[in-house]
Amino acid sequence: MHDEPEDLAVGDYELEERQALRRVAGLSTELEDITEVEYRQLRLERVVLVGVWTSGSVFDAENSLQELRLLAETAGSDVLEGLIQRRDKPDPATYIGSGKAIELRDIVAASGADTVICDGELTPGQLRQLEEIVKVKVIDRTALILDIFAQHAKSREGKAQVELAQLQYLLPRLRGWGGNLSRQVGGRAAGGVGIGGRGPGETKIELDRRRIRERMAKLRRQIKNMSTARETMRHHRQAREVPAVAIAGYTNAGKSSLLNRLTGAGVLVEDALFATLDPTVRRARTPEGRLFTLADTVGFVRHLPHQLVEAFRSTLEEVGDADLILHVVDGSHPDPESQLAAVREVFAEIEGASEIPEIVVINKADAADPVTLARLTMKERHSVVVSARTGSGMGELMAMIETELPRLDHEVRMLVPYDRTDLVARAHKEGEVLSLQHTGDGTILHARVLGALFAELDRVAKPVETV
Repeated sequence: MHDEPEDLAVGDYELEERQALRRVAGLSTELEDITEVEYRQLRLERVVLVGVWTSGSVFDAENSLQELRLLAETAGSDVLEGLIQRRDKPDPATYIGSGKAIELRDIVAASGADTVICDGELTPGQLRQLEEIVKVKVIDRTALILDIFAQHAKSREGKAQVELAQLQYLLPRLRGWGGNLSRQVGGRAAGGVGIGGRGPGETKIELDRRRIRERMAKLRRQIKNMSTARETMRHHRQAREVPAVAIAGYTNAGKSSLLNRLTGAGVLVEDALFATLDPTVRRARTPEGRLFTLADTVGFVRHLPHQLVEAFRSTLEEVGDADLILHVVDGSHPDPESQLAAVREVFAEIEGASEIPEIVVINKADAADPVTLARLTMKERHSVVVSARTGSGMGELMAMIETELPRLDHEVRMLVPYDRTDLVARAHKEGEVLSLQHTGDGTILHARVLGALFAELDRVAKPVETV
């Protein structure tokens, strides 16, 4: 028996557990034609990336494909090639055009790839026709992101949300192979009715669609029930008037690291996209001693699938119900401005989020280019440069949070009876205590407090001037 190291945080244990088993490349089934497989699970191994460059500069196109590479590697893939095609718009039949699809087939055969990943959301027709030409599995960016979420979901609610998003994506793309497309149940098999019965009955694919819809309805009910506990805790915090701060931002921008630095939460930290999905709420205090809550939310990405936004709506409410948003951006990224724009697009879909005060937290200052940092601070006036890894800039960030939190409206100087010391404790937790003086009749409390505590003090305590 060997002793466990005592200095490991909770996140370290989670990271060690996640790194224990990984997908192994090169275990693919050797098939000449992918259509030989009737039902396939998404298993990514040796992949070729394909993107269509429709607008912007070549830098933007290459940056988008680099992000697709990070997504593919996060899902456990070995990326072999990356290809970009310049077009006015994606080809409606094969995404890249029939001629380029044949070229892609030759590249796939030469590289030994078993999967093609397209940098966009493909229609069911585009997926089918491209697969028929390249003869290997073809998936799009949306399916890739859904697969990563499925790997990283840990809580019951997270797993249910991801499964719901996957089924929403799968439903219009469901298709049969060979005889399954027309296999029907009817006639005698439909209850022994025979001639003059209810007709041919359901095809196999219609039966699958119905089962998927029933499963989606069940998942929605489960998610609604599971979100009740978080709503109850949120309402409790609102009743106590504890201000809420939400940490939001692009995936891998350092949100969990920032939460750990500010609160010592011990949340999993990993240099990977979508490493943490389940929201974590922790308590923190401003330099003046004011209590507030910090919520770490799911990371965003360019073209985040709308199925995920819908499925994670209950989780994203942590952002919509916050008093302040810490919008974290990776200062060392080649194009941080696009990250900011992508996150704000998702904010627009969350009710009330666009009206909440926002502090842009430019993270990873220790690895960023000073020119990039200067450019960002010029564009984002309400911003602060920090490094969650080294701790630099944290004092300035906490001072900005103190300034932006809802104000403590009431300054009180009251004599609180000794049998109500719970009110003094609440003043320490929820407000800002300026001074305490213990007398024979009780405690003279001088503090700034919010409305709910002021009303309670006004009911049981006496103003000092009347004593």
